Amino acid sequence: MTGALDPARRMALGLVGLVGFFGLWALVAASGLVGKAFLPGPLEVAERLVTLLHTSFAGGTLPQHLASSLQRFSAGYLLAAAVGVPLGLLMGRFRLLDDIVSPLFDALRFIAPIAWVPFAALWFGTGFGGPVLIIFSGAFPPCLLNAYRGARQVDPRYIEAAEMLGTPTHRLILEVLLPAATPSIVAGLRIGAGLGWQSLVGAELIVASTGVGYMMVQAQSGVATATVMVGMAAIGLVGVLIDIALRALEARIHNRLERA
Repeated sequence: MTGALDPARRMALGLVGLVGFFGLWALVAASGLVGKAFLPGPLEVAERLVTLLHTSFAGGTLPQHLASSLQRFSAGYLLAAAVGVPLGLLMGRFRLLDDIVSPLFDALRFIAPIAWVPFAALWFGTGFGGPVLIIFSGAFPPCLLNAYRGARQVDPRYIEAAEMLGTPTHRLILEVLLPAATPSIVAGLRIGAGLGWQSLVGAELIVASTGVGYMMVQAQSGVATATVMVGMAAIGLVGVLIDIALRALEARIHNRLERA
């Protein structure tokens, strides 16, 4: 088994991969095998990106569409975390609640977020609520499941000791279950963020009148492939930044727990 690569070498290998990808893309685009209308080169996409930063398309510039997408994502994701984490902890603590909620949850969590689109469109049209519902449906299951698993994995001796000392239920959850389940909760938040962001884009393709997904649909209808690819790049970049932020939070919490 090979040892772990040092950060500098990993970065160099990642750079090689990026250069290879963009080089192959440029070669295929320049070869004429695919029409420029359907596969613009990297430079054309980069030029279109710069243009969209200050020129309106489909009702807004790229930063404005991103702001709309992030606003919807924040609402749906924070709602999923606010409901999923406490409910998961409570289900892990109280078997009766677990028995009541689990059958319904197990049935609903296998419904793909995109399957909620027709329902969201009927209820909310192209307003704010539809995409938020779809984001919630994508981010909620991992938030709940990881909080539940974290609570169930707490050493029973800690719970028994707290109960022997007469610790009230709310303090037991906040001061025993929550700290012990935090690494699992943060991992669930990270997974939920990825699924929520992916669900957002799917929602905006159908039930939104602003946002990056909406911008891409409008570009597709006009065969503006460069604009579609700019939207894809923006989605990927923002997703990576969200994941980096959550990984940093996860590492910080892990370090604090190790020092405790």
